[in-house]
Amino acid sequence: MTRAVWVKADDTVGDWDDRRARITAALEAGADWVLVDEDDVSRVRELGDINVAAFRTDGDVTLVDDIDDAEAGGASDDAESDAQADAIVVGKAGEGDATIDLPEDFSGSADLSTLRRNGDFERGAYVRILGKEYERFAETAAEEADHTIVVGEDWTIIPLENLIARIGDETDLVAGVTSAEEAKTAFETLEIGSDAVLLDSGDPDEIRKTVEMRDQAARERLELEYAEVLDIERAGSADRVCVDTGSLLEHDEGMLVGSMSRGLVFVHAETAESPYVASRPFRVNAGAVHAYVRTPDGGTKYLSELQSGDEVQVVDTDGNTREAIVGRVKIEQRPMFRIALETEDGDRVETLLQNAETIKVAAEEGRKAVTDLEAGDEILLYAENTARHFGEPVEESIIEK
Repeated sequence: MTRAVWVKADDTVGDWDDRRARITAALEAGADWVLVDEDDVSRVRELGDINVAAFRTDGDVTLVDDIDDAEAGGASDDAESDAQADAIVVGKAGEGDATIDLPEDFSGSADLSTLRRNGDFERGAYVRILGKEYERFAETAAEEADHTIVVGEDWTIIPLENLIARIGDETDLVAGVTSAEEAKTAFETLEIGSDAVLLDSGDPDEIRKTVEMRDQAARERLELEYAEVLDIERAGSADRVCVDTGSLLEHDEGMLVGSMSRGLVFVHAETAESPYVASRPFRVNAGAVHAYVRTPDGGTKYLSELQSGDEVQVVDTDGNTREAIVGRVKIEQRPMFRIALETEDGDRVETLLQNAETIKVAAEEGRKAVTDLEAGDEILLYAENTARHFGEPVEESIIEK
């Protein structure tokens, strides 16, 4: 499930300097959206590249009685602003934030009518959850909105639980939060979580931490296991691939690679110092060109396919994952080892790794150079009972040997 972080930066948070500071912090932290007033959309575009949602609060679209007049010509005044925004959000200075009372019959709602009329744009609804009737209003708005933003007055998970349970896939549910901790709870509620959070904070550290919570919530956790080394032998020379990422990898991180998709071996990043070469903590010496490497979407790519700008999955020895961008791929002919392994369920898998003491795998006793491996050693891998077709798991019988 893809998560997103929105940062609130409309006129309720302060003057333009205050709003600009929030927007800049959101850009630097890697937030997905900023929520601003329509008048600020062009100024946001000048600051950087980020999705922009704009509150629509004009008088000609917040009153049902004025809808016909707006359709006749009033909406054209906003054409330039509309072209610049990625989504139009209704509810501010309307029924969503209780500026206007909710009608007893939602069919007479000004906000809902405006949502239906903004068909050319991504549509958003902003609702303060002031009671059960506002929960019902948010549910109704979700039927029309691409993004349904719900903000509680005293932040509790009960209204959010109700909305997660009742709102389907037709909308992205965006939970209003004021801290990274609240964001974490929102992403975890009912084990499903909200699709996104709207952070109302001007603290750059809080914005950065919230983006980190987004990334953690979206990351896959893998069950790694130890497999026994059956055989290791010199296999002559092959075209070997070094994957140089745009990230610094930690000492317990590496990638999952292998000749067979059903058993990918954990290969450490070159974070350790060596008597022969300096550490290269951005690099994984991953094996021969034919081998698979796991990608963040749960798929695989051949090492020969990787190029600058691709994403690969980085995993640590506990199975925690994250994404890294490939900065460079180096392919050179090098002497190789063929390593044969037996998984816990008795399956035999293999891979080719370079014959060099700088290439390390995760053995039961700790980090171990492939040049020191012996039959009977146990090393870490990810076993998956599936075949692959163009990197995607498929339910069919494929023999790999």
